[in-house]
Amino acid sequence: MVLKKALVTGSAKGIGRAIALQLAEDGFDVAFHYRNSANAAQQACQQATQFGVRAIALQADITQPEQATALVEQTVDQLGGLSVVVNAVGDYLRQRTSQITVDQWHGVISSNLHSAFYITQTAIPHLKTAQWGRIINIAVAGAQNVTACKLSTAYILAKTGVIIYTKSLAQELITDNITANVVAPGIAENSFEYEDDWEHGIPDIPAGRPAQLSEIAHAISFLIKPESDYITGQILEIAGGWNL
Repeated sequence: MVLKKALVTGSAKGIGRAIALQLAEDGFDVAFHYRNSANAAQQACQQATQFGVRAIALQADITQPEQATALVEQTVDQLGGLSVVVNAVGDYLRQRTSQITVDQWHGVISSNLHSAFYITQTAIPHLKTAQWGRIINIAVAGAQNVTACKLSTAYILAKTGVIIYTKSLAQELITDNITANVVAPGIAENSFEYEDDWEHGIPDIPAGRPAQLSEIAHAISFLIKPESDYITGQILEIAGGWNL
């Protein structure tokens, strides 16, 4: 029987919250992680328990390796194991490349890439103990393409790193019955909080609309199902044709 225990980072709000609630609906006990949004995380937990699962809210700044490690260990202790990790934390920066400060650079790389590394490296032994596991890392559509990104260089660089890290894990861990995949959203319904930052307005989306958060969550649900055991090291874009 598959152990249904999940940790979703950055899950008090936005995409992470939608993912964690979808996993709860799928029957997983879920750890909701937050850094500052305690009330939102508690509300999400209450919503998750309506599906008859256990839900907990845990605080950590996972750009700090010690706190990331503690988050994973607390999840294992309180939920009784761990089989699914979804790394959904990732601060966004829209800034001309030549104007990025050192602090901004380190902040974006730490939030998007280092945090995923700290969480996953700590989680892997627990996934092996469960004898079945899923690692899902969130990137962004087009991050696998080596192209110029003059207004989001640090962010895209970090997400490209996430993709390479995930592919490397996929090759190594498949013999342990653990898969590692990337879900790469494009412009989502919550992306419009950045509208004032776009110099030329929101980019055109071939589909004619942004992604719903539920569509991103459903993609992750698909990759986590036992029927997806043979899918690993892949990038699933949820972008409506944007940034191809």
